[in-house]
Amino acid sequence: MFNKRLREIRMKCGFTQQNMADRLNISLNAYQKYEQAERSPSLPCLVLIADIFDVSLDYLLCRDEFIQSHVNISAEH
Repeated sequence: MFNKRLREIRMKCGFTQQNMADRLNISLNAYQKYEQAERSPSLPCLVLIADIFDVSLDYLLCRDEFIQSHVNISAEH
């Protein structure tokens, strides 16, 4: 899921994979592996990705839906 969300937000923002690799100071191949779900970024790299896109880590990790479902459950009680 992270890999799909990463690709989706990168494309929405108009960045190329090379742009992202340069911003993260990693190789293009390393970045591509994130989007192919063959590799996961380190925590500091993940935080930097969230900062670049101005989104939360929960959003990047696809936990926004999980959190929203718990908010809805809490509101019902």
